[in-house]
Amino acid sequence: MRQQVFQFFSKVLAQVQHPLLHYLNVHRPVQKLLRLGGVPGSLTEKEEVQFTTVLCSKIQQDPALLTYILEGKKTVARKKASKEPTALPREMSSVEDKEHPHSKAPDRGPCGAQALTPQLPAEAPEHDGGIGESNLITSLIGLCKSKKGRVALKAQENLLLLVSVAPQAAATYLVQSSPCCPAIVKYLCQLYQSMPTFLDPADIAALEGISWRLPSAPSDEASFLGKEALAAFLGWFDYCDHLVAEAHTVVADALAKAVAEKLFMEILQPQLLHVSEQSVLTSTALLTALLRQLRSPALLQETVAFLLGPEQRPAAPEDSPCTLCAHLIRHCDHLSDEISIATLRLFEELLQKPHEQVVRSLILCHLEGRPYVARGSQEPESYEDTLDLEEDPYFTDGLLDAGFQPSAKPPPAPATNSDGKTAVTEIVNSFLCLVPEEAKTSAFLEETGYDTYVHDAYGLFQECSSRVAPWGWPLALTPLDPHEPEQPFFEGHFLRMLFERMSRILEQPYSLNLQVTSVLSRLALFPHPLIHEYFLDPYINLAPGCRSLFSVLVRVIGDLMQRIQRVPQFPGKLLLVRKQLMGHIPGEQLDHQTLLQGVVVLEEFCKELAAIAFVKFPPQGPHLHLSPPPKGHV
Repeated sequence: MRQQVFQFFSKVLAQVQHPLLHYLNVHRPVQKLLRLGGVPGSLTEKEEVQFTTVLCSKIQQDPALLTYILEGKKTVARKKASKEPTALPREMSSVEDKEHPHSKAPDRGPCGAQALTPQLPAEAPEHDGGIGESNLITSLIGLCKSKKGRVALKAQENLLLLVSVAPQAAATYLVQSSPCCPAIVKYLCQLYQSMPTFLDPADIAALEGISWRLPSAPSDEASFLGKEALAAFLGWFDYCDHLVAEAHTVVADALAKAVAEKLFMEILQPQLLHVSEQSVLTSTALLTALLRQLRSPALLQETVAFLLGPEQRPAAPEDSPCTLCAHLIRHCDHLSDEISIATLRLFEELLQKPHEQVVRSLILCHLEGRPYVARGSQEPESYEDTLDLEEDPYFTDGLLDAGFQPSAKPPPAPATNSDGKTAVTEIVNSFLCLVPEEAKTSAFLEETGYDTYVHDAYGLFQECSSRVAPWGWPLALTPLDPHEPEQPFFEGHFLRMLFERMSRILEQPYSLNLQVTSVLSRLALFPHPLIHEYFLDPYINLAPGCRSLFSVLVRVIGDLMQRIQRVPQFPGKLLLVRKQLMGHIPGEQLDHQTLLQGVVVLEEFCKELAAIAFVKFPPQGPHLHLSPPPKGHV
């Protein structure tokens, strides 16, 4: 019988041309009919979703109708009370208004309130559609949970349509007087809790990119425990992200805050801080997958605030903050290599999001004012002075023995051209020549030269430049303040961790080295003059006690030259390891394999940095315009 009722009303509403839903005698039966549905697994799911589709099509034509379908008499009553405060005594306001004193928001759209005016005093005491009653929104949310794929998809499309066309009054009602946001987020948390406690990060990565329109796991992927539950969770999170992106601003902000509070703060944060390594690993990998799917600005803002906290000030080396960000940075240098890799992937994904606070909090706030540059020292007169490695400031710490020589010393450079061509050549050569010839193997194999990185670097740099363009970054370095900084330079906890990891590249696992260099490459791509100077200028005159990426690499090379002496048949073994890593020959365990793999990563990383410097300063005309440098400096 219920099926016939839904079918009858669906046909009637679909065929009626005259607008009727704003009349009390029409929308009240519609509301009562909606209360009969919305139960997952109901035998009338198909008819219910057809009925809600007809309603949504009518609402799309006239968004003001949503105010009536959502227990509209109360919303309109609040509108009338706000316009005519003396028309109704205070004691006749709705129960919901007493419980939510901030929920009175006038409807800015045409509501046809005249049709309801005679009924307001009699209807006002009745409890409105709050958390305990069903309405169009709750019915749709219930249908979204259907096991029937088409029913769930149609319900999700209808709900997305409603929140996107909702006028101000209806949006305010959805947030303050309906279970819309709590119900959506509650289901998200239920899906999270239904997953297995421990999941392999590789399995999570295999399912990344699932869309809410196709939430089922791909059949061609390898099966694992919890695969369907993980796919359902990722699909519903993607749907929440689309809701936040498309919804009225009032609904979007409330839903984003609810996701941050219920999922991030109450569920994910305790797991990220847990003593169990498996819990930390799984939650970090899941958070990375969520971050990769995230597109809506409001939810991105909440996610960044959750991960990084408020806008950060420059830190001091002795600081030991107890924030989530500080814990995550420490996880990047965890005893467990798996946790370190997973957390580094999280930060790499975060750096690719269009939110300025990420790069500002982690990097730029520590570089502002250029405190890493030495003050009052004599600038070199030409590049020829800076190319003398025995006089290079990085070699004064005694880490390198006197026998070390670069692989190919660049020729003396003429005066720098106005287009910066010479400067670019010297920067590129500095990175390409950093690894000594006896530690290079790429020349023996095809498709492993420096040129292969230029194309990729160009695409990534263009993408990064487009992403940061709205932030209004400066195009030139600010003039150096001749006075000494008030505080000694500290690169920040994030860069310190990366530099420490980079300094241990010869003794770390191959996969970990790849992830460390990947994060550093992402940072070097940002088109900010401070980042370019600090990451890609080999000739920067560092202040005492300071280090840069290039200085860290120089010290790694010095360590490498000492280790090479202790490895018999080093060139042959190094070439063999490279062929193994490229899949040209079967892998087999060798002595000093970690060291040899680290050397291969080091060589490739230097070529990658050279390519990034080249695309940021192409000889035909730099993409990034810096102020004219002192003679002999970039």
